[in-house]
Amino acid sequence: MPNYDKKSNRKSYGSENRRRFEKETERDNDTGSAGLIIGRNPVIEALKADKPINTVYVNSEGGGSLGLICRMAREKGIVVKQVSDAKLSDMSEGASHQGVIASGACAEYVTVEDILEISAKKGTKPFIIICDEIEDPHNLGAIIRTAESAGADGIIIPKRRSASLNETVYKTSAGAASWLPVARVANIPAALETLKENGVWIYGTDASGEDYTGADLRGSVGLVIGSEGFGMGRLVREKCDFLLKLPMYGKITSLNASVAAGIFMYEAVRQRNAVK
Repeated sequence: MPNYDKKSNRKSYGSENRRRFEKETERDNDTGSAGLIIGRNPVIEALKADKPINTVYVNSEGGGSLGLICRMAREKGIVVKQVSDAKLSDMSEGASHQGVIASGACAEYVTVEDILEISAKKGTKPFIIICDEIEDPHNLGAIIRTAESAGADGIIIPKRRSASLNETVYKTSAGAASWLPVARVANIPAALETLKENGVWIYGTDASGEDYTGADLRGSVGLVIGSEGFGMGRLVREKCDFLLKLPMYGKITSLNASVAAGIFMYEAVRQRNAVK
């Protein structure tokens, strides 16, 4: 449906440049509450230790071990962004960054298989939320908060064109990001195929779908929430087994993404509790 709509240990953003960068990186969805890791050796050690990292920012013109850092990050599935030396200096407030800075995540990511295993251990039918390019960290945080409260087994998000587990997401989730597993995948359609192979029915949210109250959500459910501006992508939509919509009676024909997600999730909760 289109238009759905631990305390940080980073040092204080004391300068105007730092505040500007915070806004820029929040737009890019890569500012992690675990802080910034600055410099070549610290970043290499963080990668070796498998620290939760959202993004590695690098100015590859620096040469030397920066190539190694990029390879290590990509091998671990971490997003690498090429940026200017000036931007790195803004991030580090003038400290020696040696051409690289990594931003941490507020929680460790899991795999899709981990989420399925969590459901199996609970002895319940899978209830999984898939966010297709939810870019607003406030929306993602609110969805995580509702999903955790509704008893979902986990959230799946894409690595690119999506909010990540940053400080804003953590705060908006009211800490739920510490409890609800989040898988960050390279390809949402492939993740949906994995869910389907494990007996999960995929329900997409789209204005062309059937009324959500007529859907049977008592079984194994993967609920896809589309992006704020464009809804689900074509390939994601094609992977859905069912399409659901919310009735609209006013002049505004769309809802905020997190609000819509909450309605769909709690319809599933209502139906599941009715059969107990």
